[in-house]
Amino acid sequence: MNQKLSGKRIIVGISGGIAAYKSVELVRLLRKSGAEVQVLMTPDAHRFVTPLTLGTLSEREVLTEIFPPNQTGSWTKHVHLGLWADLMIVAPATANTLSKLVTGVCDSMLTAVALSARCPMMVCPAMDHDMYEHASTRDNLSTLRERGVAVMDAPEGLLASGLTGKGRLPEPEDIAERAAGLLADHSPTQAGPRVLVTAGPTRESLDPVRYITNRSSGTMGFEIARAAQRMGCRVTLVAGPTALETPEGVTRVDVETAREMHAAVLAHRDADVIVMAAAVADYEAASVSRDKIKKADGDLVLQLSRTPDILRELGARRTDDQVLVGFALETRDAEKGALKKLHGKNVDWIVLNNPTEEGAGFGPGTNKVTLYGRDGRVEPLPVMSKADVALAILGFVEPGVKRPG
Repeated sequence: MNQKLSGKRIIVGISGGIAAYKSVELVRLLRKSGAEVQVLMTPDAHRFVTPLTLGTLSEREVLTEIFPPNQTGSWTKHVHLGLWADLMIVAPATANTLSKLVTGVCDSMLTAVALSARCPMMVCPAMDHDMYEHASTRDNLSTLRERGVAVMDAPEGLLASGLTGKGRLPEPEDIAERAAGLLADHSPTQAGPRVLVTAGPTRESLDPVRYITNRSSGTMGFEIARAAQRMGCRVTLVAGPTALETPEGVTRVDVETAREMHAAVLAHRDADVIVMAAAVADYEAASVSRDKIKKADGDLVLQLSRTPDILRELGARRTDDQVLVGFALETRDAEKGALKKLHGKNVDWIVLNNPTEEGAGFGPGTNKVTLYGRDGRVEPLPVMSKADVALAILGFVEPGVKRPG
């Protein structure tokens, strides 16, 4: 068990060679060390090891095709995985797959994710000795090294052909150890873009025991903060009242009211990217009672006042190179409301969701959003986990968010 792998997100790509049987043990070791593992297989890899085995060990669906049957909206999955991963390992990497990685062929989920991935990549070539030593293979390995891909040389030994020579897949324990070293070498240096994220509801007091709030859990904003940190950004999270744990490596500022959030956001508004995912109260009590409001005959009328419009103020005071993202929750005339907010508050993107739609809205789990860009782009996303939605949002707001180096 390697503690350096704990909590890391690792893609294991398996191509069609006899050494694919060793990938089963590799996945098991990575999971035992606490890593999250997503397995990708080429179609030919199915001839040597079953997706059922690898899916059981990884506890995730094994992916092969770019366009899986009967999965609406899944065509963007390779993009999301490319953002999700901390490391991509291709083991075994056959001569055919090495050639595709070099030339940019995109004919499977494995090669599509390889083109999309922003994380470090390691390839572990495995094939017969003469194939391994062929000039084409050596040139391809050299090219990958020049591009920054880590190549784990094939050791010498008895091969499936009965010959002896270089071409064996390294042992799974050695691959896992090399993976841990690569992850340590590529740990975020906290020199990346500064990202400010707001999350959760606010509470506006009526008296010492009562307040006005909303149903926001804060999950969406916390996932955005977590994803940005994993991409190497320096993240500050301004959070309203929520029970969620602080994402690792994120600086958290807790607030309660809209005015407190306003002050905290302005104090950190020099960020390169600002994502306003919080559900900030539009109104607060005009006056807060010092004592508990007693029950009386008849109705109670509350006088409410507007709270500061944080997003509008950020839009008015933003710098030219700053990326500003707002959220719009609408239940009627959703697109109209989102576009009004996009242009009226001078932001780059508005993320629209409707809590009345299935799979969207408050609470943990999934979300369904549409992104509207100041440049006219409209990017509808299917129902996805909030972690995947966070990755998608950060992917669209480029170039403000990018992995350092």
